[in-house]
Amino acid sequence: MTNLLEDTICAISTAPGVGGIAVIRVSGKQATECVGQCWEGASIASMASHTAHLGRITDSDGSILDEVVLTIFRGPRSFTGEDVIEIACHGSTWIQQQIINTLIKCGCRQAEGGEFTRRAFSNGRMDLSQAEAVADLIASSSRASHRIALNQMRGAFSRELSALREKLLEFVSLIELELDFTEEDVEFADRTKLLDLASHIKDTVDSLANSFSMGNAIKNGIPCAIVGETNAGKSTLLNHLLRDDRALVSDIHGTTRDVIEDTITIGGTLFRFIDTAGIRETDDTIESMGIERTFKKLNEAQLVLWVIDANSDQDKIQELSERILEDTADKSLIAIINKIDTLSEEKRHEAESFLQKIIGTRGTVACISAKNNLGLDSLEQMLVKQAALPETGDTNQVIVTNARHYGALLHASEAITRTINGLSIGISGDFVSQDIRECMHYLGEITGEISTNEILGTIFSRFCIGK
Repeated sequence: MTNLLEDTICAISTAPGVGGIAVIRVSGKQATECVGQCWEGASIASMASHTAHLGRITDSDGSILDEVVLTIFRGPRSFTGEDVIEIACHGSTWIQQQIINTLIKCGCRQAEGGEFTRRAFSNGRMDLSQAEAVADLIASSSRASHRIALNQMRGAFSRELSALREKLLEFVSLIELELDFTEEDVEFADRTKLLDLASHIKDTVDSLANSFSMGNAIKNGIPCAIVGETNAGKSTLLNHLLRDDRALVSDIHGTTRDVIEDTITIGGTLFRFIDTAGIRETDDTIESMGIERTFKKLNEAQLVLWVIDANSDQDKIQELSERILEDTADKSLIAIINKIDTLSEEKRHEAESFLQKIIGTRGTVACISAKNNLGLDSLEQMLVKQAALPETGDTNQVIVTNARHYGALLHASEAITRTINGLSIGISGDFVSQDIRECMHYLGEITGEISTNEILGTIFSRFCIGK
């Protein structure tokens, strides 16, 4: 990759397809010279950084391809840290491709996926966790995931990890200095202070690792399992929540035999709804397998929507509640009485009181008619409230959403735990130093201070071309 970093690269940075305008990005040491060969307008060499200019892009035979706006960002005050030129042209796919072809003829190379962001990392414009946040920001599909990605891209996570590493580095340096004076039996590093620091770091690292469960849910959708007996209206409810006929609806029992999943944003929160097979006694082998999957999905869910037919027998509800409440002991629960349009006002209140008594303080009761669109707005508000997402706009709050970061934090926690145990029993400084350095290594992996080309290649290959 070293030689490739010397190339001047170009790519279309806007989404594929036809639009009002498209933006083509060029970055590299020869950006001015390459673009200058096909540019008609003010001298690029004399342009001030961060200014925009109207002009034309011409083909190799001198014919005009398009009238464009050229914006120049001179390194190191640019996204990549190099000279960057952005060409805003009309959104015709033919125009976009012709400009790219012309730039390649003028000495540019087509950029690889994520290559602009990788150059920003290589040139010290951002660390690795910030670079990954760029991809998360582009992919964000809810207000919460957007806020987390923006917070991380601004360096909140990096600053917290860097502060931990600096404190560890100070102590490990003193411990390793002691090793040079073993004969004098001196102690430069205060073991009590180091133990306090290690305990503080473990608490911080564990807190960050524990946030991954919520962060992953925010990023990929709060998992919500829709469960209940057959024909309770689960699929109708799913279709309403998704604003689409995603699940087959039928009066025939056992229509849904497998798990159906899809995501949608409600009130700024991304939910991943999971429609499951109806729970009932059956001799059908396939349906039985679907019911077993229902209870497996309960384990994955953070929020459970238990849908109950308003006309169901109370004894059957009581019997089913025992298994559902047992399998959802650590989850938020909304018990939904469906088909309330078939009940009188008195019967509705009676059913609501009966169900609330069953679930107690474990959850909330909602009354709806999925078929007739009654009570569904209130249910959606209840869903957002039950999700109870933290206010991720707080710049001091860090939530981990990346599985790679989570794995590194777990390893760092193991290493600092060994440090604490070693200090407690008074092991020699060289072993303590080894554990501290291992903790630093895993924290450094997150920010990219410790990295390999293989890891970098895997991370940036997931980016879109043009970013």
